[in-house]
Amino acid sequence: MSITPRFLDELRSRVNLSEVIGQRVKVTRAGREYKACCPFHHEKTPSFTINDDKQFYHCFGCGAHGDVIKFVMEHDNIGFMDALEILAAQAGLQVPKPSPQEAQKAKKEKDLYELLEDATEYFQKHLLEPKNQDALRYLIERGISRETIAEFRIGFSPDDGQALRSYLIERGYKDADMIKAGILKKSTKGGPPYAFFRDRVMFPVPDRRGRIVAFGGRVLPDHLRPPRRSDFTPPKYINSSETPLFHKGRMLYGEPTARRAAAEGQPIILVEGYLDVISCAQAGIRGALAPMGTSVTEDQILSMWAMIPDFTKVPYLCFDGDNAGAKAARRICDRVLPLLEPGRSVNFIFMPDGEDPDSLIKGQGAAGFQKAMAQSVPLFDFLWNSYTQGRNLKTPELKAGVKAQLEDEVAKIAHKDVQSYYKSQLSRKISDFFFSRSDFGNGNRGGSWKNKPQAGRSGMIPVKPRSPYAQVKTLFPKVLLAGVINHPHIFDDIEEILTGMVFANMRHEMLKQLLIGIIADDPDIEGDKLVEKIQNSGFTQEIRDICSESVYVHASFCSPAAAKESVQSKWLEYYSDGNAVGLEEEIHNGWMRAYLDSSEEDEERLRALLSMKVSDNDG
Repeated sequence: MSITPRFLDELRSRVNLSEVIGQRVKVTRAGREYKACCPFHHEKTPSFTINDDKQFYHCFGCGAHGDVIKFVMEHDNIGFMDALEILAAQAGLQVPKPSPQEAQKAKKEKDLYELLEDATEYFQKHLLEPKNQDALRYLIERGISRETIAEFRIGFSPDDGQALRSYLIERGYKDADMIKAGILKKSTKGGPPYAFFRDRVMFPVPDRRGRIVAFGGRVLPDHLRPPRRSDFTPPKYINSSETPLFHKGRMLYGEPTARRAAAEGQPIILVEGYLDVISCAQAGIRGALAPMGTSVTEDQILSMWAMIPDFTKVPYLCFDGDNAGAKAARRICDRVLPLLEPGRSVNFIFMPDGEDPDSLIKGQGAAGFQKAMAQSVPLFDFLWNSYTQGRNLKTPELKAGVKAQLEDEVAKIAHKDVQSYYKSQLSRKISDFFFSRSDFGNGNRGGSWKNKPQAGRSGMIPVKPRSPYAQVKTLFPKVLLAGVINHPHIFDDIEEILTGMVFANMRHEMLKQLLIGIIADDPDIEGDKLVEKIQNSGFTQEIRDICSESVYVHASFCSPAAAKESVQSKWLEYYSDGNAVGLEEEIHNGWMRAYLDSSEEDEERLRALLSMKVSDNDG
C-alpha cells in the first residue's frame, strides 16, 4: 500500500492535534498551547504540552514526544495503518488503496460498517423506549449503570422481525447487504428476510478500531418476557454468524477498551462472556476480553499477546473453579504450549465455587476479583498440578508415568530455548517432589524433610510449599528490592551486597540494575520519586508486585511506613536469613543430584556445606 509523505502531511493538516488528544484525555489551554496530565505515565501536575501550530506533543516528565499519528498509535495501542484509518475518517480523507480491486472491496466493507453502525444506533434507541422498559430494567438489575450502557452501546432488538429491515431500507440499504452483515436471515418459506436478533438485549461487538462488526443477543429472563406460546426454549445467547467483517475465531469482545488499558499497564484478562467484560470494565478492570461463544483459538491467544506493549506478555485466563473449569484450562494449554516464546506465557485464574467474574465483582467488588488474580497459577505450575494433585504416586511405575506425561507436554513447545527451560524446571520439580531428604541420610540437626505435598482441587490451586525455603525463594528478591525502593537512603551501606546479587527472575534482575543506576545518579532521591522513575522505565507491573501489601505483610520493614532508622539493620538481617535458607536448599537439592549421578565429588562438596551450616548454627 502506497502511503506518500504528501498524504501524511495532508492528514496532519486536516486534523487538530489538541482536539484528537482532547477526545481521549482532558486538556486545558495554556497560552498558545494546551496542557494535560500525561496519558503515558502517572502524574498529578500536568507536564504534557500540545502545540497545534507545530503539530507535536511533548511530555517534560517522561519524554513522550510525537505527532498526531504516533499519539493515536501509542494511546490506542494500535498499528500504523489502523491509526491512519481512524484519523482519515475524522479528516474526511480516503487512505490510498493499492489497486481498483482493493478499492472496490474497501468500499463494500465501508458500506457494511455503515450499515452495522446504523443498526447499532437503532438498537440503542429502542432500549430507551418506554415499551421496552423491561430490557432496561434487566440491565439495571444486573448492576450495569446507565453510563456503562452508553459506553458499550448496549441496545435492544424488538420482537418484530421486519422492524429493523424497514428502518434500514429507508436509509438506502438492500436486503442482500443486511444478510451479508448477519442481521437478516433468509426465509425458508418464501417470504421476505427477517431479523436474526429478535426480543433480545443487544451487545455490539467492535473491532480493534472501534467499528461495529457483529452482535451478541441475550434473551430476557422468563419473568420479563411474555408467556411462552409453545414449548420452544430460545438459547440464552446467540451471536452473529461469520461475515466478511467478522471472524469468530479471531475476534475478542472488548478489544478497543482492553488495548487502551494494556497501553496504560493494566493486565489483559480473558473472561467468558459479555457481562463479565462489562462488569470488569465498570469496576475499573478494563483489560477484560471475551471469546465469541467459541473455544479460545490460537489467533485469539496471539492477539492478546500483541495487545501487551511490554516484552513480558502474560495475560490472565479466567475459569470456573470446578472440574469443568480445569478441563477448559487443559484444552487451552494444548493451544498455548506450541506458541510459547521468550516473554510470552499465560496465567490461570480460577473463580471461587459458584462465582464468575460478574457475580464476584457484584458481591465483593473489584477487590474480590483482584484477590482471585493474586492467586493465579502460572502455566508451568498448572501443568504440574493437573498431573500430580490428588493422585497416588507411591510406586516407581506411577512416578515414571507422570514423568512421561509431563515430558510429552513439554515436547509440544516449539521454541527450543523455552522448551529447554521447561525441561530444566521439570527435572528440578520431579527431583524435589519424588525424593525427600530422608532418602539420602540426615545431615540436618533437628530438621525434618518428610513434608508431603498437599493435594488440592484438580488444577486450580498451586501446591503449597513443602519446605521453608520455597516461600523465601519467592519473596526474597521482592522484599530486598522493596526495602531499597522505599528507603533509598540505605543504599550506601548495602550497595556491595545488592550489586553482587543475581536474581533468577530476569525482570527482577533488570529492575535491580536500573535501581542501582538511578540511585548512583541521584544519591538523595526520595522513595516516591524513585518509584515514578522506575515506572516510567517500563516496570509498572513489577512495582505493583513488589511494592504491595502482600510483600509488606511478610516484612514490614520494607514498607514506606517503616521507621527509617531501623530499615537497614532489618534489611541486612533478612538478607542473612535468606542466605541461610538458600544454603539449606542447595544442600537438599545437592543430595538428590549426588544420589542420582552417583557422584563422590558432589558428596564431598555437600559434606563441606553441611559443616559450614553446623558451624553457623553453633555460632
